[in-house]
Amino acid sequence: MTKLFAAIAWALALLAPPAAAQQPPVMPQRIALWADGAPGFESRKNIPEQAEAYWLKPVNDPSITYFPARPGRETGAAVLLMPGGAHEFLVITSEGNDAARWFNERGIAAFVLRYRLFRGKDSPYAFEHARQDAERAMRTIRSHAGEWKLDPHKIGVVGFSAGGELARVTLLSPPVEAPGKGDAIDRLSARPDFGVLVFPGPLHAEEKITRDSPPLLMTATNDDQCCSQPIIDLLGAYRAAGASSELHMYAAGGHAFNMGETTPMVSLRNWPARITDWMTDRGLLAKWPPEK
Repeated sequence: MTKLFAAIAWALALLAPPAAAQQPPVMPQRIALWADGAPGFESRKNIPEQAEAYWLKPVNDPSITYFPARPGRETGAAVLLMPGGAHEFLVITSEGNDAARWFNERGIAAFVLRYRLFRGKDSPYAFEHARQDAERAMRTIRSHAGEWKLDPHKIGVVGFSAGGELARVTLLSPPVEAPGKGDAIDRLSARPDFGVLVFPGPLHAEEKITRDSPPLLMTATNDDQCCSQPIIDLLGAYRAAGASSELHMYAAGGHAFNMGETTPMVSLRNWPARITDWMTDRGLLAKWPPEK
């Protein structure tokens, strides 16, 4: 009887998924981009944020929230997520924390950026300050790459709507001047290694697209009056330069379909699989779904 139980236990062990795949996700960690607050605006550091339903505002102490990849699936790649919200608020749930967990399951570390909002009520900020936050975030992630077991050459940006505008300038425009006196982090590169632009708005800065511009994946819907034309223009510029780009323009579904979680359109519910395909083809993603 003992031998029978031992044989059954051994068989069950073979059928069980690897222990690492059963570990729960690691708790996220919020990290301020500057210890004393944004340079020049230190006095605003402790102004509280307000969060309700899906949004968060205002942002006066720019930060990243680190969502580590699920243990056992780590690829070494990472994404800096930039939620949208018209630069008035941040869609911190579906375009931030929820999207981060989607990437985590696929072995990608994710960082949700809380950047300053220049269109917020009584905001003292300009778009340049959001750019400073995004570039400081990229440099901060690279400065911790060894500690967090990340490949410093596989760190990209993912931006939604207004966050897509911010991701675009981080990818394709010269960095703005670092605020304050600068430090060792500010000496690191702020240029992402790849980008995903999800219905990005039309706002952008001076940019020069060359054959060596970061690989780009873009998506929007054809009936999005705001945010379908920008990615068509970018596709043309990338094609002219011979740079790597991929575009998925869906027939309908409007704006803010995010990761497909609430749209009635089947094609949009399935669109995140295009991220999986694209990242896999570029060696950024382990095989998905994971083998059992």
